[in-house]
Amino acid sequence: MSILDRYIIRSILGAALMVIFVLLILGALFVFIDQQGDIGVGHYTVLSALSFTLLNVPQQAFDLLPIAALMGSLLGLGSLARGSEVTVIRASGISVARICGTVLMAGILLIGVEVLLGEFLAPPLREAAKEQKAFSKFNDISFGGGGAWVRDGNTILNVAGQSGERQFGGMQVFELSADHHHLISIGHAGRATAGTNRRWTLSDYTESRFNDDSVVAVPSGQRSFESNVTAGFLGLAVDTPDQLTSRALWSLIQYLKSNSLDAREYVFAFWSRIARTVAIAFAVLLAVPFILGSLRAAGAGTRMGLSLIIGLGFFLLQKLIESGTLVFNLDPLILAWLPTALLATVTVLLLVRAR
Repeated sequence: MSILDRYIIRSILGAALMVIFVLLILGALFVFIDQQGDIGVGHYTVLSALSFTLLNVPQQAFDLLPIAALMGSLLGLGSLARGSEVTVIRASGISVARICGTVLMAGILLIGVEVLLGEFLAPPLREAAKEQKAFSKFNDISFGGGGAWVRDGNTILNVAGQSGERQFGGMQVFELSADHHHLISIGHAGRATAGTNRRWTLSDYTESRFNDDSVVAVPSGQRSFESNVTAGFLGLAVDTPDQLTSRALWSLIQYLKSNSLDAREYVFAFWSRIARTVAIAFAVLLAVPFILGSLRAAGAGTRMGLSLIIGLGFFLLQKLIESGTLVFNLDPLILAWLPTALLATVTVLLLVRAR
């Protein structure tokens, strides 16, 4: 790696670090403000809210890094272009392909940081934050390999996953006798939906009831019951698909498919996670045609505004596609890669034009 390569990479990474630092400060501030309504519930204090916010910073960094990579690349290379350094580099015989290769090395380093955050740092810290908040706010809750175990009077609930703000999958219901000495029934719901007035609707619900000398099986159907356990409470205990690691998502996909269950949301989350990581490479490359063309002499504000528009557009398109995948029963694999494919197409076309 030449001195020129190191200089360009250092410019991109330095600008990306500055951008992610600013974005994380804003993101952490919003998270801390959002926690104000929970302060005073149980033993949840201001210090607890601050700890919760800090433990969620790696997850925010993972979510924001693609946008920070784009903004950092535009700002870093833009500062070189505005100081005529890019012109000198081109005049010395350095091709656009060589510049792209150097920029791509910076993108690979950022991809490594993204993988480190998403697979090793963010998940355990986010889980620790959720457990800390749950233990501070509520009683009768424990965490285990099967998700969260919650006790509500004579009923014990076990929830393994959350698919929406008010929807949960894999809920088990254990009903105890009034003296808590005997198990009356065990039920399992394929999906649980929180309604109004503390009402829950259990879909694909099967139940086994224990009598003195027999077991009565209740066929699959729908059940409605009342519980003090809310969707917000259970949301502290389980992870949504987009917050699981790639390894955990792959294991869940294989389990659901082997049991002939719907795995679309997990398939989308798995491939979307990979596609979003790959998109970092195209995000940094997208800056090259701009600094060689119309934005060569533009100010930092113009470059930051453009990168924000592109980054937010990419983020919103991804969220829109996620909703369409689940609602309209579309192919999750193709749609997970669609935003990255569009970004790659635009980047390649602009690079070809720049050459």
